[in-house]
Amino acid sequence: MFSEGRLQNPTICWDIRASRATHRAVRLGVYDSDNVTGADNQQERLGSAEAAKWFLAGFIEGEGALCVSIKKHPTCRSGFYVDPSFFLYQHQSGRGVLERAQEVFAHGRISPKAGNPKVLVFEISSTRALREKVIPFFERYVVPFSCKRVTFERFREIVEMMSRKEHLEPTGLARIVEKAYAMNPDSKGKARSRPLEEVLPRILRGHTSDIPASG
Repeated sequence: MFSEGRLQNPTICWDIRASRATHRAVRLGVYDSDNVTGADNQQERLGSAEAAKWFLAGFIEGEGALCVSIKKHPTCRSGFYVDPSFFLYQHQSGRGVLERAQEVFAHGRISPKAGNPKVLVFEISSTRALREKVIPFFERYVVPFSCKRVTFERFREIVEMMSRKEHLEPTGLARIVEKAYAMNPDSKGKARSRPLEEVLPRILRGHTSDIPASG
């Protein structure tokens, strides 16, 4: 997944290799030594930025996670709400990698992992940032080489549905919850705290308070 050498722009490279005399009259000053050096520096920066994205993509494949939590809340209409997030984990000694992710996505926060402060977590939970920053990055750099394509596609569908406000209606929320439960069918990680058979009827019939009536 790593880029070999500098990122090359074929148009710019062709112009630089061509005879300067041929083009000097048409584009006077473009091939002065200072301008050529500036173009090289720009190419170097572009190449470095692109290489950093490929490096980050490989790191995400190994240490990243796309999650959709279904959380219970007494004030929500259906008793539950959906919380999609992107996480990236790293030991505190490797904080620089998480800071690079923060720079690339121009969003997110870094904080110690609950119960294990030596592990840092980079998190993006804004639906808009997930849609505009994370998903396009995954589509370009991660998914073509990933073994987690199905998980990503379901995550993307959920974010798109939430962007359309479908989670605000019981039937839409139920469809999102079904997709969330199907995201990692072969996962050996932490299981959901509530089975789907318990959550769906609660959403579709509306939220009923757990507090017993007095009297």
